[in-house]
Amino acid sequence: MTDARMSGDERARVVWLLQQTRDDFLAAVEPATDAQWNFRPGTDRWSIGLIAEHLGLVERRLFGQVELALKQAVRPDWQTATAGKDVLIDSMLGDRGTSRDAPELVVPTGAVGREESLRIFQERRARSLAFAETTTGSLKQHTLDHHRPVYGTLNAHQWLLYIPLHTQRHLQQIEEIKAARGYPSDF
Repeated sequence: MTDARMSGDERARVVWLLQQTRDDFLAAVEPATDAQWNFRPGTDRWSIGLIAEHLGLVERRLFGQVELALKQAVRPDWQTATAGKDVLIDSMLGDRGTSRDAPELVVPTGAVGREESLRIFQERRARSLAFAETTTGSLKQHTLDHHRPVYGTLNAHQWLLYIPLHTQRHLQQIEEIKAARGYPSDF
């Protein structure tokens, strides 16, 4: 039987991804002018500021899924139920060609200012990172179904991995915004 705890390599990957996507996100957004922060490439598109607000909301929600999965009873068939899902998550979240609407609970409103958005993101990321660095629990035995049927059942480790991969998706979106026609120059 495979160990239900994260392997050293799995932990290293999750920790690295959490750190790297945090650093990449902050490097991409902190120098933005107010005009760049608020620029929307279309009326139905998000700005960098809306993405920042969204990421703070999502981080809390996804880490909540980790915690909720861990409260579930051990699932005896966890290996079968979650097989290949790490690759699926990576592939699906990396595909910016397929648009996905955010669940209503994590749709940004624009009511959260820049400093607050960045503070919330950093606080929530610090919590996720501390957990990834220190947990010794059997994350893989505890599962929870994703609201999108394509993902199906994910284990707590996969929910944790979902956090930085979701951030990577939005880092790609920020680069698309910066490359959009009309994006304000920085001077």
